[in-house]
Amino acid sequence: MDRNDNLIQNEEELLVFLDSSAIRYQRITHDAVYTCEQAEDIRPDLPAVSTKNLFLRDKRRNYFLVMTACKKRVDLKALGRTLETKKLHFGSPEDLLEVLGVTPGAVTVLGLINDRQQRLRLVVDAEIADETNFLCHPLVNTATLVLEHADLLRFFEISGHQPEIVAVPEIQQQTR
Repeated sequence: MDRNDNLIQNEEELLVFLDSSAIRYQRITHDAVYTCEQAEDIRPDLPAVSTKNLFLRDKRRNYFLVMTACKKRVDLKALGRTLETKKLHFGSPEDLLEVLGVTPGAVTVLGLINDRQQRLRLVVDAEIADETNFLCHPLVNTATLVLEHADLLRFFEISGHQPEIVAVPEIQQQTR
């Protein structure tokens, strides 16, 4: 499949899609951010969870998109055991562009709209699954959308991705 075939390729197209799907959001523009630490510096003063999205794959080239809180340091080895897969690691920038239509620094659950072949499993951390509002990039890292819980669930449904609610394991701090 040609990457350009009917994919939502930019923020404007995504916003048109969200509007036409009656998915409500609040849009906030900001300088480009590439890390959760940078995002925290521009975070709006709103009651919402700052999300971190990890694009992962296993040794069999199964893909996963893991949504958790920005502050969490995910233990990939333990997560692999939880998801019953082996050798879980970050997917390549090429795979990220092919599957979600985004580049590193702009990984977002809103990219699921471009996974029309249902190539990845959506994993949502149980720690944040019931939050009221979520902060998500709209395919770019120069803006953030605030989505209410019900609207995010509607988006998942429209994209064809049923979230797996999982207790995402965190790296434990070593004490000496």
